[in-house]
Amino acid sequence: MAILDIIETPDARLREISKPVAEVTDAHRQLIADMFETMYDAPGIGLAAIQVGVAERLLVIDLQRPEGEVTEDTDPKDIVYVREPRVFINPEITWESEEFAVYNEGCLSVPELYGDVDRPARIRATWLDENGKPHDEEIDGLLATCLQHEMDHLNGVLFIDHLSKLKRDMLLKKLEKMRRAKAA
Repeated sequence: MAILDIIETPDARLREISKPVAEVTDAHRQLIADMFETMYDAPGIGLAAIQVGVAERLLVIDLQRPEGEVTEDTDPKDIVYVREPRVFINPEITWESEEFAVYNEGCLSVPELYGDVDRPARIRATWLDENGKPHDEEIDGLLATCLQHEMDHLNGVLFIDHLSKLKRDMLLKKLEKMRRAKAA
């Protein structure tokens, strides 16, 4: 396994529309393993293949819930996470609820910035897993939000595109300022 470079905005590759995976191969399974390692290292809860430079309709998600009770006094280094890795190849949303949910989203390709995004609260999706097995499931909560966020990447859309122009411009200026500060 390898930790891959994550592409960051304004890289034009993030605006590419990813192509469907024709057949799930061992090369895809290796990419999936590398994507999980990259995502955990970042750290994040979702990663689309285009974010590591591969324009294929493939993404990984792991909401990584903490094991046991976590309080404000818990040292973050002491938290053990239960991993529940999920692979989505050629995902499609076949239904979405009329009810929306707001989540303060962030993105590994727009580092350290967050914004409230409205998305359907529940969706029904189809996809293939890493073995090419088809799935059809109704999804809600954080997993629904994360899947929609990562699927946006497959269509060349970033979470900041869901924000008002004013909010998006403010976040992009903040990102540029942070980059200049790190470079100095």
